[in-house]
Amino acid sequence: MSTDTTASVSTHILDTSAGRPAEGVAVRLSARPGRHAAWQELGGAATDADGRCKDLPALPEGTTQVRLDFEVEPYFLKKKAEAQQDAPAHRDSGAVFFPEVAITFAVTAGEHYHVPLLLNPFGYSVYRGS
Repeated sequence: MSTDTTASVSTHILDTSAGRPAEGVAVRLSARPGRHAAWQELGGAATDADGRCKDLPALPEGTTQVRLDFEVEPYFLKKKAEAQQDAPAHRDSGAVFFPEVAITFAVTAGEHYHVPLLLNPFGYSVYRGS
């Protein structure tokens, strides 16, 4: 039986359009102690070369809901700019369909929640990992 009084959270991002981790994506972590409570932004980190955020802050005691906000627009704009250097004839409007992704989930004290984001330019998927 766990004696932890808080839950913990980790995440990583895989770019399924490229078949590799998404590096340099800013991730913010927020928490609240109940469904109707205000969100408290706790801080964040950017994904490393493996697409992982290793420096997410700890959750406060009493947290029951968590939100991860992924700022994916800068990642896709950079990726698009790099691709256009190789093939400038394929330029488009530059719009990113999902400029950010917000994932909200419930947590229980003492549990660890790993929430991977599978990302591509026109869709995403999340799940509770291990």
